[in-house]
Parts: sequence; structure tokens; C-alpha cells
Amino acid sequence: MEGHSGQVRALAVSRDGQIIASGDGHGELIAWHGENGETLTRPIKAHSGGGTDSLDFSPDGTVLATCSHDSTVKFWCTKTWQMQGEPLVQSDNRVRCIQVRYSPSGEFLAVATAENIQIYNPSTGERVTSFKAHTAWNLSLAWTLDGTRLLSGGGKEDPTIREWDPLTWQQVGQPWKGHTSNVRAIAIHPAGSLVASASFDNRVRLWRLSDRQTIAIFQHSSMLICVTFSVDGKEILSGGNDNKISEWEIPKGVHSQILDITGSRDACIAGDLDTAEELLTQEINTDANAYISYANRSFVMARKHDWDHALQDAIKSISIRPSSTGYISRGIALCGKGYVREARIAFDVASLFTNQDSVTSYFLLLIKAIALFNADQHEEAMLLIKELAAIGPNTTNALAGRVVETYLRVELGTKALDDARHDEATDHFTAAVNSSAFSSKYMPQIYEDLTVLFGCDFESLYLTAHQKRCQAFLSAGKPDESFEAYQYMMDAIDESAKASCLDWSNAFKKECSALCDANGDTALTVFANRSQAKLGKKLWMEALIDAEKVIELYPLSCLGYNLKHAALHGALHYDEAIQTIQTMASILDGAPDTQTRMLRQQLTPSEVERVIRRVTDTQLDNVPLRVIDTTTGLLCDREAQISAFKMSIECKELVSSAITHVELPMKHIKEVVMSYFQYAMLSHRWEGKEPLLQDIQGKGVYDSELDPVGGMMKLRSFCKTAHDAGCKWAWSDTCCIDKSNNVELQESVNSMFIWYHHSALTIVYLSDVPPSSKSGALAKSAWNTRGWTVQEFAAPKVILFYQNNWTLYLNDRTPNHKESIIIMQELKEATGIDQTAVVPFCPSMSGAREKLHWASNRATTRQEDIAYSLFGIFGVRLPVDYGEKQDKALGRLLQEIVARSGDITCLNWVGKSSEFNSCLPASITSYEASPYKLPPIPEDEIQSSVSSLQKTVAVNFAVKLYTLLQNTSAPRFAAQRLHLPCIAFNVREVRRLRSPALETHFTYGVKADGLRDLLITTEETLVQFWSKRPTQQKFVIVRPWDRSLLELPDFVEPSDFGDDTESDDYEMLLSPSDAGPVIIL
Repeated sequence: MEGHSGQVRALAVSRDGQIIASGDGHGELIAWHGENGETLTRPIKAHSGGGTDSLDFSPDGTVLATCSHDSTVKFWCTKTWQMQGEPLVQSDNRVRCIQVRYSPSGEFLAVATAENIQIYNPSTGERVTSFKAHTAWNLSLAWTLDGTRLLSGGGKEDPTIREWDPLTWQQVGQPWKGHTSNVRAIAIHPAGSLVASASFDNRVRLWRLSDRQTIAIFQHSSMLICVTFSVDGKEILSGGNDNKISEWEIPKGVHSQILDITGSRDACIAGDLDTAEELLTQEINTDANAYISYANRSFVMARKHDWDHALQDAIKSISIRPSSTGYISRGIALCGKGYVREARIAFDVASLFTNQDSVTSYFLLLIKAIALFNADQHEEAMLLIKELAAIGPNTTNALAGRVVETYLRVELGTKALDDARHDEATDHFTAAVNSSAFSSKYMPQIYEDLTVLFGCDFESLYLTAHQKRCQAFLSAGKPDESFEAYQYMMDAIDESAKASCLDWSNAFKKECSALCDANGDTALTVFANRSQAKLGKKLWMEALIDAEKVIELYPLSCLGYNLKHAALHGALHYDEAIQTIQTMASILDGAPDTQTRMLRQQLTPSEVERVIRRVTDTQLDNVPLRVIDTTTGLLCDREAQISAFKMSIECKELVSSAITHVELPMKHIKEVVMSYFQYAMLSHRWEGKEPLLQDIQGKGVYDSELDPVGGMMKLRSFCKTAHDAGCKWAWSDTCCIDKSNNVELQESVNSMFIWYHHSALTIVYLSDVPPSSKSGALAKSAWNTRGWTVQEFAAPKVILFYQNNWTLYLNDRTPNHKESIIIMQELKEATGIDQTAVVPFCPSMSGAREKLHWASNRATTRQEDIAYSLFGIFGVRLPVDYGEKQDKALGRLLQEIVARSGDITCLNWVGKSSEFNSCLPASITSYEASPYKLPPIPEDEIQSSVSSLQKTVAVNFAVKLYTLLQNTSAPRFAAQRLHLPCIAFNVREVRRLRSPALETHFTYGVKADGLRDLLITTEETLVQFWSKRPTQQKFVIVRPWDRSLLELPDFVEPSDFGDDTESDDYEMLLSPSDAGPVIIL
């Protein structure tokens, strides 16, 4: 049963055994089918701040309670697996919830925390009380079977077990002492008389509940974590840090065995009374004074109804030596002969030999009750049993009393049934099957003693009561009640009991069906109702049997087919469930009358499959062209993925559930498809020999024949990590692209950002970050220097960083490292990329200069890739042409940015010009300097400037200027030609400053109208001139006009330049001579 992504910390089984629940260290919860182990749910994120540390089902199995170190207790509906109601939250989030346990009645929910024990009403969520149980750490809880005591185990500061009364919530008696370290687990014996505890002191202690005394100690080799009893109560099982489960036999003599019949005991239990008599006779012949043997032979003769010899042996036993056993045998023999008054006296005398032992006295009264009942003193016997039940809930005694009462009820019902008093019989049998006597599967030693004395068959008593109840209803001519009783029985008994009564069951159903046929539609209703009830209890195969009966009785009804479909669907037999609906549709469509044909309202499987295929195709639009199946390790293209999905349990379940709807459940279909195709992406550095497409084509990455070193080991570990994270598919750039196929390569480069963005998880593998690295190792990783990793970091919604041994970096368990403050701060300091820029990240051309800066110190193996790796960041799709060199690839990208957005910040660079266009850089490194941002102008300075303008500039001229700026066209860039609105400033002076002779760059002082004096450094040689050394040439400095200053739209669709032959690289907007002092301001 696999599916957890972390350490399994808690398990629970529903009372009916139909559901298993498990919780793990990542806070996830999974429900499993109790019979076949199939998952009923996908992993549910039950707790986010800690693991799911403890689970417990409510007694009726409808709710599962979970608790965690995140200080919460949550409740989950076991039908929908949605959280039910509000969680119980600790007022102090530092208080950890350690264990949760329902009381047997479901009235209370006990929660053990590090600080105290809290009691809640699970129906209302209200806290009933809380109390300081142990001095520190309350680690374990257990309720006694009757719910009258709550036991708690403490930590190493107080390693005791304490007993609490639910009526007062006060401690009962003294603490149970013996353990020397944490009491990690407590278990109650199936009979309720013994308690086992497991401790970090390496010991299991066995306690007697009646006197709280240790009666056995079992030594382990290491700390213990868990303990339980076997179902038959004969062994203790425990587990701990020695990685194994140990089985311990409960010492003999722990349970009282009052009647010691030595070798003849087994013969009596088996009903071989002749052998038992022979063995006891041999004992008597050997020792004429064997008074116990005489008494025991008296019991055997009473079982044979040979009352005279039974009484003779009893009298002989007492004459040799009076004893409790002798007087008990006399009392039973006298009852058999009808001497009831004398029998009572014999039982009273027997009580004198009990030494006031409560267990022995209680057992003697049970013997007396059965003996009186067999003497037809039914009322007296039942009254005595009721009085015994009222004495108190002393576990073993109470259980034995309830069993004997049930036994007598069955005997009364049998007598009534034989006398045709059917209603009275059904009352007795109903009382028997509803008794709490069968709450435990454990058969105490007392039951064997009663079997020896009276031949009572307690082991099959429950089954007998059910069968006789069914027969009583049937004999009363009530087939519907009989079927309901049969259904109730099949729900209640286990598989072995069902197998043992198979012949009876078949005969009963045959007899019952015959009666139902005579009653017409009653049978249909009974079968349908019973099937529906079975479905509610998740007894799928039994519901299926009844559903097929409905179809057999009324084949033109949708009811039977719908019930059959529900049963098959619940049993995970989806193909058969779908076929059932197809059969129903075929039968109804072929019906002779229109009214019957109109009964079919469900969708056909083919209709559902077509819609699922459309949703699948839409989902795969954003999925890589080729991925690895993380389960098989095989490489799959899209058709293989689709084929796998169509054959999957998920798809079949989806079709089976959807065809029962009148309208398609589109939301559910999309959720299932999205979940199935969720995939993980790998972000890493290429190193050494990486496995390529041809290396793994037709093979599984887990195959032993593949070289398990280097890149193959990395790929294999990546796939396993992705699988453990719940991703069925995985993608790596090393082997999931056919680089020999130019069309596929183009598609992959242009789609890679989308693939990373839509991945369920991106796994970053840091090959140069060793295990247990400290903070700062990620910042130094070469992963931060590679060009492609910019988009691999920005695009994903969820990302996790792994060290070179595939453990989480800094052991950071944050589900998404983009939400880890420590990791994101470290990356910001290393790369300059702020968390707010990438959480969430949306591809666009806004902030182009900053995004170019992110990549400015990155490198790629192929120089063109530094531009190609940024396509997704800016949301562009361009042709991929390896061999065009970096300056052209980068030029085409920058041209697209300017053309589509009008953003000219990418013209802010320092370095060598590109051959693509001289206004653009030849290399991405030209953006290494951070983009300069003008400081905001103070408000008073703005007001001052406005005031001065009002005094010097005419209003109509200002309006004209503003209109001119507003109507200025956006920058245009196409065919390597840049059309750029700008402001020009006339240059009046250019002088070269002194510099070393061999300097390759020259610095010039420049004066221009409307600008402060400038220093310009360039490798070009400029013409020098000034007022005394004029030149005929005209020089200007141009400032590109930034439309964003007027808050104009950032994104402008590129113009259709057609056959534009304009040759200027920029458009001059204004010159100083045109605008006068306005341009200076």
C-alpha cells in the first residue's frame, strides 16, 4: 500500500474493518479499502504545520479524527473525505497535539497534548474539560472497553500510567509505577482485564486492570514505540527502534481457570464425552481418593444427562473431601433431577470455598444461573443474571455475564420457535444479536469452563442467534423482515463466519425467495432496499448480489442496473460498472414501448470519453511533447500518455462516475485530468555525459543495464523524487527533446517557459551543494550562473532545491521554496532577483531592463541560447537559428520587445554595439549595471517648478507642447531599423581630456544647449571643436522620448511598416532652437 511521500506515523482501522487510514510526516492523510488495500483517496493535506501524528475513527466509522504538532485536531467525513466542521485549535500554537482517542460510546474525544489532556464533545466541538495529567508530556491514551476509565501515559519526567474517571475527570487510585522512561503506547486486552504498555525504557509491561499490578515484563533491545494485543488475546505484539515486531506469549495462569480437568478437558470441549469419562475413570481407579476426579466425572455424566451417576459421583467427591468443585457438581446434578431447592443449597455451600474472591464468586453465580435455567427456572435464572450485571462493570466479569445472558436468550428463543411462538422468538433473538456481549472477539477462559460444564457453544453463539432470528421471521411469514435480518447478519459477521454458514445461507435465500415470489413486488423492494443499505456500508459484493436479484425480478427497471453499477464502482471494478450501464442502455433503448425507452437518462460511455478526450487535449497543450513515466521509467510521447490515461484506473473511474449523471460533471473531469497529467520538471547543470534521447529510447531509466553513474544516476534519482512527490510524469532537457528534429527543437525552445510554468513541481538539483550545507551554499552554486536557469527559476509556481544527495536544501520542508523566506533572501542577494518579482511570475515585456539585468552575468554553452532562454520571460515566440551568433539572436529579441511594447529601457546599456543595430548591445553583459532609477522629485520642488513655468511660459504654448508629446508615435522597430522619437540637443563644444597614450577609451568633455556639462567615454575618436575652434559639421545629443512619462500605454502593437524606406535611425522631435527655454526647463 504505497502512496505516502513521508514517514508513516499513524494508522487506524475503522470498527467494521472496511477502512484503513494512515498519516505521514508531511501532514498527509490517505484512506485505503480495508479488504483489498486499494486507495480510497489521493493524499489529502490534512495538516500543514506538522505531520499527521495520530488518527482515530469514531465508533460508527463516519468520522476520522486527526491531530498534529501544528496544534490542531481535525475531523474528516469518511464518505466525502472533506474536512467536517471547524478544527480544534490550541490557543497557544506552541502546544503540540500528540494523540487523539474516541471513547467507546463516541461521547467523548480525548486529546493528549504536551501540556495537558483535553476532553471534547465531538458532536459540538465544545471542550468538556482539561486537566494536567502528567508533570510533562502526555504521550499516550487508551479507553477501557466499557468506557469507564481513561488511561494516560507520561513522558520521562513522569513515566507512569494514570487512571481517570469520566464521571468526575478525577484520578482514580495511585499512579501505576514501573516504567523509567516515556510511556509511548497503551493497549487494552480484548477481554478488558489486562493492559499492556510500551516505553522508551525498552520494556513492555503487562498489568492486571483489577489491581493495577505488573504481572509480566518483556525486555526489548531498544526503545519501544507501539504495542497491541492479538485478536485472540493470547499474545502481545510490540515494535520499536530495533526495526522489528516482537511477539510475546501472555503467561499462563493470568486468567483464572477454576475447573482443572487436566487431560479430559479437551475431550469435554470437543464434545467427546465418552473419552472424557474414560480418562476420569482411569484417574479414579488409580487413586480412590481423587475427589476432584469424582467431581469432574460428575460434570461429564451431567453433560450426558445421566443424572443419577452424576449425583453419585458428586456425593462421593464431597464424602472424600468437601470442596467448591464437589458442591458445584452436586448442584448441577440436583438441578438435572429437578431438586431445585436442594440444588440452591449446594451452590450456597460451594460459595463458602471461594475465599471471598470476587472473580470466583461471580463465576459460581453464572454456573448457578445456567443450572437453574436448565431446570426450567427461567425467570429466576434471568433475574440472577440481571442482578449480576448490576453489580458493576468489572470488565471480564461483566463481559462473561453479558455472554451468558445472551446464551440464555438464544435458548429461550429456541424454545419459543419450537413452540411456534414466532413473535416471542424474534424478540429473544433480536435482544441476543443486539447485545454488547459480542463487542470483543476474545473468548475468556471462563467461556471454556462453562463449555466444559454445560456444553455451551459460545464461539458460534453470535452466528446462531442471527440465523435463528432470520428463521423466526421467515417462519412468521415475514420475508421482508427476514431479509433485513439476513442483511444485518451478513454485515455483522466476519468472512470466516460467512464461509462456515454458506450452505445455510444458500438454503435460507432459496426458501425466502420462494416466499417473496408469492408476495409479488415485496421481493423487489426488499432486495433493492437491502442493496442500497449494503452500498451505504461499502459492502460492495453483497450489494451486487442483491442488485442482480433486482435485475432478475424486473429487467426493464433502471433501479437494478444503477444499484449494480454503484456496487461494481465501489468495488473498483470500473470496466464491469461501465458495461452494466451500456447493457442497461441497450435493453432500455430496445424496449417496445416509448415510455420505457425514455427511462434512460444517463450519458453513454462514448459520449463521456469524447468529452474527456477534448479536456485531455486541452490539458496537454501546456505539457511537454515527451515525458518520462516515473513509475515505469519509460519515455512517452503524447499519444503514449493518452493511451496510458485511457487504460488507467483514474480514467475508468471517471467514465464510470460520469455516466451516472444527466449532465457532464465538467469540473470533476478537469480536476481528474489535471491531476493525472501533473508532471515535474528538472532544472540542473549539464555535466559530463548526460543521457540523451537515443540512450533511453525504448528502455526504462530504472533498468539495471543502463550505466548507473553520472547523468543517468541523476536522471534516475530525479524520476524517483518526482514520483515520491506525487508526479506521474517527469521531464528533463537532456533526454526529452529530439535535438536532431529541428521542428521539435523550435517548439521546445519556444514552449519551455510554458512547460515550467504549468508543472506541478520544478526540482532544482544542485550538484555542487553537498549534504548538510549551511545557508549560503545555494548562492555560491554554479546553477546561478547558467542562462537557462533564469526562466527555470522564474516560471514555476512550485520549486524545491535539492542537494547533491537528493535531500532538501537546508532541510527546508516548506512545500514551495518560493515561499521560504531564508532561501529566497539568499537567492536575492546572489542574483538580484527579488521574491516579489517571481511569486507569482507572469511573462511580459514590462520591466524589460531589469529582466535583462537578471541574465547579464549568466552564460550558456551555445551563445545564442542566452537570448533564446529569455523568450519565455518576455512572452515571445521567435524562430530558433543556431549559428546566427549572440548579437543577432539578442538583437531579434530586443527588436521584438521594443516593437511590441514601446519599452525603450533596453536601450540603456554600456558596451559594444551590435552589428544587428548600432543602438543595441552585442552582448547580454552590457546590461550588467543595474538600471538607474531617478529619485522622486520632492513635492515642494515640483510646486516651485510649476510656479516658475507659469511666470515664463505662455499657456497656449505649454498646451501645444503637451499635445505634441502626447501625439508622438511609439517607437517602431522592424527589419533591423529602429524608429525612435527623441529630443535633440545642439552640441557647442567637444574637448578631449588628457589620458595615457596607450588608453583604448577616450573621455571627452561635452557642452550642449539645455544640458549640464557632460563627460562621455568612448572608444571612438570624436571631432573636437569649441568657440575658438569651430567646425562646419553639426553635432547633436539625442535623448529618446519615453512615452511612459505621460503615462501612455506600455504595450503598443507593432506598426505595419510595409515598404518603409525611411533611412533615419531616429526621429528628431524638438531642438533647442525650436522650443527656446522650455526645453531647458
